[in-house]
Amino acid sequence: MASPRRPSDDRSRQTREGVNDSGRPKTSLRGREGRMHGGRGSGRGSAGAVRLWGRHAVEAALTNPERVAKKLWGTREAIQAMLDDHDAELPASLPIEYAQAADLGRLVARDAPHQGLVLDCAPLPDLVLGEALDEARGRTIVILDQVTDPHNVGAILRSCAAFDVAALITQDRHAPPESGTLAKSASGALEVVPWVRVVNLARALETLSEAGYWRIALDGEGKAAFPAALPSGPVALVLGAEGDGIRRNVLDHCDAVARLPISGRIESLNVSTAAAIALYAASIRDKAD
Repeated sequence: MASPRRPSDDRSRQTREGVNDSGRPKTSLRGREGRMHGGRGSGRGSAGAVRLWGRHAVEAALTNPERVAKKLWGTREAIQAMLDDHDAELPASLPIEYAQAADLGRLVARDAPHQGLVLDCAPLPDLVLGEALDEARGRTIVILDQVTDPHNVGAILRSCAAFDVAALITQDRHAPPESGTLAKSASGALEVVPWVRVVNLARALETLSEAGYWRIALDGEGKAAFPAALPSGPVALVLGAEGDGIRRNVLDHCDAVARLPISGRIESLNVSTAAAIALYAASIRDKAD
């Protein structure tokens, strides 16, 4: 793999010196640049780092003020295209190593679509439920009970971003960590949807009730049909893992259990698909109100 170095052509020199082709100052692609000096399985980088890959995941991490980038690998073409699209520059404090696509493939999970970009960064700061509720302003919240597949959690984060969900809540012990696989499935949403990890989901549901949220569990055995079961007011949607479903103690802390009205030709939907349908229905209700 090539040793770390910067581009030597005129255009790259302009990027390095902080101006674009028209001579105007460039913005920094790093959200924290200007506030900083100096700047987990597959997807885990060096100790204490998360390794992300793919254009959307890497770009979103680099523009997230809460994310600390540690090192960027990429092809010259992919890095330049990213900078051109944002009319931005990378901070001088961020180590960059230019490499061929085949070399980048050795840094990530087998056959992972890195798209010419790999980033090591620090995990996102922990977020407590109270902080998320302070910013929620009545927007929908999603709770996942023992959904451990990073592809599903990433896809749910993506739907959460699409439908302006206030936060995703999971139990710390029964949810995947941040990883390249999860971030790639989230397509950038890992950086924009607040993710709250709690010790006890039942207590978190009690807190949501005290904050005025209706807690609606989605389960195939539910008596009420969704979205008819949606009340007026803020809603917290609870979804469980495929197979095991939502645990009894979590169900006991919900106000209603509803089912999606799907055809009898199929037993159930993938949890990420169910989440997307439920969030769409909730968003339509909100617009109607």
